[in-house]
Amino acid sequence: MNILFYIAGLCSIIATAKMIACKNAVHALLYLIASLLSVSVIFFILGAPFIAALEVVIYAGAIMVLFVFVIMMLNVSSEGIKEERLLLKAKTWIGPSIISTILFLEMIYMLLHQSFHPMVVKQLAPLAVGELMFTKYTVVVELAIFLLTAGIIGAYHLGEKEKTTLHRYLKKEELIV
Repeated sequence: MNILFYIAGLCSIIATAKMIACKNAVHALLYLIASLLSVSVIFFILGAPFIAALEVVIYAGAIMVLFVFVIMMLNVSSEGIKEERLLLKAKTWIGPSIISTILFLEMIYMLLHQSFHPMVVKQLAPLAVGELMFTKYTVVVELAIFLLTAGIIGAYHLGEKEKTTLHRYLKKEELIV
């Protein structure tokens, strides 16, 4: 299981680095989703399947859908339509697809080669989940929060329009050379 942990960790690091380096917001979003999925695989390997499921459902599912909608709303111009057509090319999906395929194969391997123990049905209060997330897994939760904050700030800067002045005397003088 150690090798699977390192593979998922490497996928997470590569996806996060590609997310930071991407100039296109949609490409960065795809890499962010791959990064969050690999972090959920790490949670599963560490023996926290509930937190892994929360990571997939909450972060990679719901919040990423919101980011997709924000990015779609920001690209309203004709240039945005041209960029959306470029997203349909296979070249755009190669990196995230490779990382997602590695994680999928890793998950299948874990399910087939893991020794299963009978599950003990135990009700878990939300307080216990919160305590676990903010005691044992604090660093990982903070890293996920940091990634989401970076995505929000990036989306804001991508959507920020140039400020225009409404009066000619307030405009900066352009130097003519």
